[in-house]
Amino acid sequence: MRTLVTGGVRSGKSHVAEGLFDAREGVTYVATGPRADDPDWADRVAAHRARRPASWSTLETSDLAGALAGLTGPALVDCAGTWLTSVLDDLGAWDAPRADWVDALHERTDAVVAAWAGCPHDVVLVTNEVGWGVVPAHRSGRVFADELGRLNQDLAAVSDTVLLVVAGRVLPLPGP
Repeated sequence: MRTLVTGGVRSGKSHVAEGLFDAREGVTYVATGPRADDPDWADRVAAHRARRPASWSTLETSDLAGALAGLTGPALVDCAGTWLTSVLDDLGAWDAPRADWVDALHERTDAVVAAWAGCPHDVVLVTNEVGWGVVPAHRSGRVFADELGRLNQDLAAVSDTVLLVVAGRVLPLPGP
């Protein structure tokens, strides 16, 4: 079962995603966006770690497709947005012309979608919902919103369940 959990920043989506594995042991928590140089980010990571059961293992990686393909049991991936940010950083996409990085980005996102679609285990993937506000004024914001919106649609298309979290409340989204 592949479950995509989406919502705004601080909507409660990670907490909801963790709750989907209540009382399950042997879950792998795939952390996609370690940022050791940011104290606020470190506080968020510490809060997430404190909530997780001791029986869960943690895998910190930016190779999301490889992590999904290598799973041997249930997993929670948190999150597609931080993974995409690290890939855009790696490709130098924030300032470079789109033509310089878009093909490489889409190779990576397509690999993630294929690995997600082919994963035989119970997996939950957290992502950020984008596009409910104004078009970002800065290029980096537009690049992120455009690419995460595209990735979210592709992931949702091959998910068994999509949940939208708003103010800690869960709304199951019907399929097409």
